[in-house]
Amino acid sequence: MAGPKFGSFKGEKGESAAAAGAAAQRRDPYEVLGVGRNATEQEIKSAFRRMALKYHPDKNADDPIASEKFQEATFSYNILSDPDKRRQYDSSGFEAIEADSQELELDLSSLNTVNTVFAALFSKLGVPIKTTVSATVLEEALNGSVEISQLQLGKSVCRKVEKQTAHFYSVDITDKEAKMGLVCRVHSTAKSKFKLLYFEPEDNGGLSLALQEDSAKTGKVTSAGMFFLGFPVYRFEQNNSAAAAKDPDSAFFKRLDGFQPCEVNELKAGTHYFAVYGDNFFKSASYTIEVVCAEPFSAEKERLRSVEAKIIAKRSELSKFESEYREVLAKFTEMTSRYAQEMQTIDDLLKERNAIHASYTNNPTLQRSSSSSKGKSPSKGSKHEDDQTVKKEKKSKSQPMPMDGSRGDDEGTKNKKEKKPKDRIRRKKWFNIHLKVDKRRPC
Repeated sequence: MAGPKFGSFKGEKGESAAAAGAAAQRRDPYEVLGVGRNATEQEIKSAFRRMALKYHPDKNADDPIASEKFQEATFSYNILSDPDKRRQYDSSGFEAIEADSQELELDLSSLNTVNTVFAALFSKLGVPIKTTVSATVLEEALNGSVEISQLQLGKSVCRKVEKQTAHFYSVDITDKEAKMGLVCRVHSTAKSKFKLLYFEPEDNGGLSLALQEDSAKTGKVTSAGMFFLGFPVYRFEQNNSAAAAKDPDSAFFKRLDGFQPCEVNELKAGTHYFAVYGDNFFKSASYTIEVVCAEPFSAEKERLRSVEAKIIAKRSELSKFESEYREVLAKFTEMTSRYAQEMQTIDDLLKERNAIHASYTNNPTLQRSSSSSKGKSPSKGSKHEDDQTVKKEKKSKSQPMPMDGSRGDDEGTKNKKEKKPKDRIRRKKWFNIHLKVDKRRPC
């Protein structure tokens, strides 16, 4: 019986009911992967990796139940590994994801081929992406059909592995060596890209992949290492640089989320298996591998234990510090916005004031408002009186000083004006007398 298709696009509206029914039958992604709702990104990734290795179709070609579980795990990981999808699912369940048409149909039969092709393409473009081990290599290891070379403890081996293939090694350790701890280290002076793998033996004589570490550039070489020291040793995976560029604050607080414990931290006495996988798509990888006992490095072991304990404590502190930082940042943003508004208001007021001052200093003729000019303009009568007063003053100044010593000031003029009507009346009486004078007679 074929398993259900997880994450298929719905192209017709008539299929919405079927989609709702399928969503109702799906299991909780957290339950599928066996993680809690507060699981970190690395914990989700590790859980999916374990299920993918266990139920991969290439390892279970004739097992439809395993294929169905692999599809279910892949669909669950597709939701929980995407922050937006995970947020939508936590708030509204599968319906939110269905409505947003964010589901993706996966061709699981060629999953590894597709990953390899696209990884090679992006590698040419200079875009680093995570790659997986070839399914062929995993299947051969599981079937026990790989060639294994014996590796002596403390002796290094230099070899070259072809692309998309692996070299397998076995190493035997005693109880004392297992108690003191082991370190497997690989480096490449040619800066080749490779993976260091650790396999656990199966009951059928085959090997199943348990750990893998990608090579990383350290100075002038690429290197990878596995530490089995009897206490939890952590691996550190960097966050996505593109996401960090978009939100540096969020990237900072999630920086230590990639600091997760390795699934295996100690080995027992017996035979153990390692492999070096050529992770380059275009050329072989040159490398040097060595497995050493950690007994001479007791000081380094204690330092490593102390530093990683501090990192774990700091990761816990970051969660509390983030909430405090977000609160203060929101207040700071509010104050900054207000500061900018106040600055703009002050600038506008000063600009308006300067414009008013400029209207006085730059214009030779001031334009007064009509209301004020009407209130201050003199009336016609008052203007006429002013003109008469000016004329009289001019006339009085032009007249000569009287000979009888009378005052020529305003008071004298005033008295003269007051007496003038009487003089006129007296003269009038004299002019009314008619005198007959004979001009021919001499006086």
